Amino acid sequence: MYISFGGMGALVLSAVLILFARHKLKGFFRIVVSILAYLLLIIGGIIIFIIVFSGPTD
Repeated sequence: MYISFGGMGALVLSAVLILFARHKLKGFFRIVVSILAYLLLIIGGIIIFIIVFSGPTD
């Protein structure tokens, strides 16, 4: 259960970082934060995908 909270947290954090990078940052830091945000989005999505499709447990 706690790993799913980590996945959801990664998705929320990636959304906040993407908005922050687009509206507040410029140059090199914008690229670095955007790459980090998209990596978190991919990792969080994979975690949620695995949790959802692993089915209920006994």
